[in-house]
Amino acid sequence: MAQVLDAVTLAVLKGRLEQIADEMDATLFRSAFNPIIAEAHDASHGMYDATTGETLVQGKLGLPVFVGAMSFAVKTVIDKLAREGDKPCDGDVYIFNDPYEGGTHLSDFKLVRPYFFNGKLFCYLASVGHWHDVGGNVPGNYNPVATESFQEGMLIPPVKLCTGGEINPDIVAILQANSRLPGSLYGDLNGQLNALNLGVERMNVLLESYGTEVVKDCFDALRARAATLMRGFIRSIDDGRYAAQDFLDNDGIVDEALAIALDIIIEGEEMTLDFSRSAKACRGPVNISRSTTIASCYVALKHVFQDVPANAGVLDPISFVIPEDSLLNATAPKPVGGYTETILRIIDVVFVALSKA
Repeated sequence: MAQVLDAVTLAVLKGRLEQIADEMDATLFRSAFNPIIAEAHDASHGMYDATTGETLVQGKLGLPVFVGAMSFAVKTVIDKLAREGDKPCDGDVYIFNDPYEGGTHLSDFKLVRPYFFNGKLFCYLASVGHWHDVGGNVPGNYNPVATESFQEGMLIPPVKLCTGGEINPDIVAILQANSRLPGSLYGDLNGQLNALNLGVERMNVLLESYGTEVVKDCFDALRARAATLMRGFIRSIDDGRYAAQDFLDNDGIVDEALAIALDIIIEGEEMTLDFSRSAKACRGPVNISRSTTIASCYVALKHVFQDVPANAGVLDPISFVIPEDSLLNATAPKPVGGYTETILRIIDVVFVALSKA
């Protein structure tokens, strides 16, 4: 049972933790080789639970959709370790861009690093950034006529990039060989590794000052606060079903509109987001994975309920119904390169449905 932190200590720790994530963001923005990260800030960093991978603290300067998606990326690495009977070690870094596991699209490379303090796993640190070119049929990877993900770029499953702090040059060679801009790729990769290194340094200083138990209590308190606030906001809405629908004009291959339909069901302090009426998975590249759909809903809810801390507690009172093989729950090798068009429509339908509530 977490102890009750006094309000001042909790506020100071919250600010310190958010500053660490923001500084990781800023470090990558300054050092990235490609303007998609350096100027458009298409990246994000945060801290994630050592057991579940759920979001503890997230940087505020990066792309909003990553706030929800990165917990799925970290969970992917945790599941891989459990499946293979492996254990995380200090200095290890895992890398992958599988959009069906960690969300978004092939251009977004995730780096996940277990963070140890005094020899014990404390949490995970993670970085994601949009790389300039990762192969595929067209430079830059947005292929509007793709009908499978193989036409959009290379797909890297979770693999160990660094072991005990030592980078594996074979992995880097494979990545560079599949890019039209290997120098840009190498620079962005090292920028992300440096951001993770900075996160380790800053976390060391914080834990040396406050101790692991106090910081863990802070994480618990912030999550509990987010969940309590969300339940309170939901409870203030009348029970009922609130519907909204929007459309994509087509998928770029077949000239037929694609429905993104949402029913929000409010029952007491619980909310269900039901996308059962949405279109089936399509041939073109506007499909998205389940994790991307949930991340988009997270972004929309945080815009509506702005007082709620940005952590996993936001989703505690919320459940999702997203049918398999639908536009919003696509599996490999359905193309996903145009995911941005779809997530914006999801955010819209959440806004419209909640406006009716």
